[in-house]
Amino acid sequence: MKLVGWVYLLSALYLISLPDPCIAGNSTLSPSLEGSISSPDEAIPAPGTIEPLEPSNAVEPLTSFDPTDDPTEASTSFEQDDGAAEAPAENSPPEPSSSETSAETIADPIEPVNRAFFHFNDKLYFWVLKPVATGYETIIPEDGRVGVRNFFSNFTTPIRLVNCLLQAKFKGAGNETLRFFINTTYGLAGFLDTAKKEFKIEKQEADFGQTLGVWGMGPAFYIVWPILGPSSLRDTVGYVGDLFLDPRTYIFTRPIFYLVRPIELVNVASLTLGEYEGLKKAALDPYIALREAYSQYRQNKIKR
Repeated sequence: MKLVGWVYLLSALYLISLPDPCIAGNSTLSPSLEGSISSPDEAIPAPGTIEPLEPSNAVEPLTSFDPTDDPTEASTSFEQDDGAAEAPAENSPPEPSSSETSAETIADPIEPVNRAFFHFNDKLYFWVLKPVATGYETIIPEDGRVGVRNFFSNFTTPIRLVNCLLQAKFKGAGNETLRFFINTTYGLAGFLDTAKKEFKIEKQEADFGQTLGVWGMGPAFYIVWPILGPSSLRDTVGYVGDLFLDPRTYIFTRPIFYLVRPIELVNVASLTLGEYEGLKKAALDPYIALREAYSQYRQNKIKR
C-alpha cells in the first residue's frame, strides 16, 4: 500500500511541474498548426463575415411544448390512434351488394280484400279443418297418412314432369319418369316412395307458376283465395295451367272429385298441424308474415 501511495504522489508532482500550453509565453505551435493559421486575422474571422446557416426544410419548428407531457404517454397515444384509424379498414366486413340488401316484397294493391279472405280462411282452419284433421290424425297412423300423400304425389307426376321439360331441367324430368314407374310398380301404386328410399331419387318440385317465373314473369301482385289460400296473379295463372296437366281433371267425375279433394286437404293438414299456429303466434301481423313467407318460398323455388 505504501508503494502505491508513493507512485500516486510522484505522478502528481510530475504533472504539476509540466508547463501549461495555453498560458505559457514560450510555447510554440506545432508545424501543422503553424501552416494552417498564418495570422490572427485568418484564425479568427471578423464579425459579420460569417454567413448565417439556412434553416433545413427537413426539420419543422416546434410550435408548442409542455414540460409536463410524458413522452412515453404521447407515443402510446399515437400508437392507439393509428390502430384505431387502421382497425375499420382491416376488420370492417365488405358491404353487401344491392341485390342482397334490397328485400324483395310482393305488391299488395288489394290488401283489404285479401285480409278479408285471410280472416275467412283463418276461421275455416281453426273451426273446421283443424278439428277434422286432428280427429283424422287420431284414427289414421302416420305411416298411413304419409302413404296417402305419396299416392297423390305419384298421381300428379305429369304436372312436375311437363314443367321440368318446360324449364329445361331434363335430368329432373328423367328422375320424375323413373320415380313414376318405380313407385307405381314396386311402391304399391305410389303409396310407398320406393324410388327415394331404395334408389335415392328425389322428387322434383315443379309447377306452371314456377315455370312462368323461370321464364321471367313476375308475381304481379298478391292474392288470397278462399279455401285455396295465398297466391299471386302469376301463380293463379299457373294453377289453372296445371289443371290441364292434372290427371284428376280427366279421370275423376264430379262426385268423386268432390270427395277425394277434401280427403287430400285433410290428410295434408294432419301432417302439418302446428306449423300455421307457430307462424301466427310468432308474428305481430299474421297476414303480413304469411304474405312474406309465401313470397320468399316461391322465389326460392324459382331460383333453384
